[in-house]
Amino acid sequence: MAGEEGNVGGEQELIGIAEARSTLAWWLEAGVDAVVQDEPRDWLKPASPRHPASPAADPQPAPNLAQPSHETLAELQQWLATSTQLPLASATARRIMPQGPENAAIMLLSDAPTLEDFAAGQPIGGESWELARRMLAAIKIPAEQAYSASLSCLHVPGARMSPADREACAEVARRHILLAKPKRLLLLGDGPAQALLGKPLPLARGHVHKIEGVRTIVTFHPRQLINQPSNKSLAWKDLLLLMEDES
Repeated sequence: MAGEEGNVGGEQELIGIAEARSTLAWWLEAGVDAVVQDEPRDWLKPASPRHPASPAADPQPAPNLAQPSHETLAELQQWLATSTQLPLASATARRIMPQGPENAAIMLLSDAPTLEDFAAGQPIGGESWELARRMLAAIKIPAEQAYSASLSCLHVPGARMSPADREACAEVARRHILLAKPKRLLLLGDGPAQALLGKPLPLARGHVHKIEGVRTIVTFHPRQLINQPSNKSLAWKDLLLLMEDES
């Protein structure tokens, strides 16, 4: 295994023994026998993101079409923690707040949280987070240097997003990305791909997108990779594409 060729873009950082073992574990799970690709990669120019319809066209979703005017990430986080005007907000909804530093090496934006995530108290929890940590280690990004958030910070058991809710979540997510200022953005799962790019995961994968000026790639949520391990090799290709140098 070409272990010394692991620089897939960005600055190299030394990692400890534990992180190295985690990286090797991820590579083995993904079926990787080389950590670089020799052939150039080609991709299609992404389509322009969809913009939400004007609230005047449908007055019903207006209370949920939150368009925060906050100027700092801390202000936005406080709004997410307290606002009753968020999409899917209700008396029984549980909030799972984003975690990580501003100006992070990478931002993970995942599908709406599940009960497993709520139990862990973070946007990606349990076994899914352990796999996410190994994925980050494989591209030489310590987990503490990642900013993690959900398309919706609310966990509502049994609830399904309406088109209006999805558009509202997309507006909040764009503002979130703008204020968090990550170096790279990884959309995890079909929900973020649909909301921010207007494409299902299979069509959005394999291409470089730009959201709020940030290099963006779509891949499987770790939860999907646990249920379908055969997709780990595809996820590894997505991570390599994410970390390629900007042209």
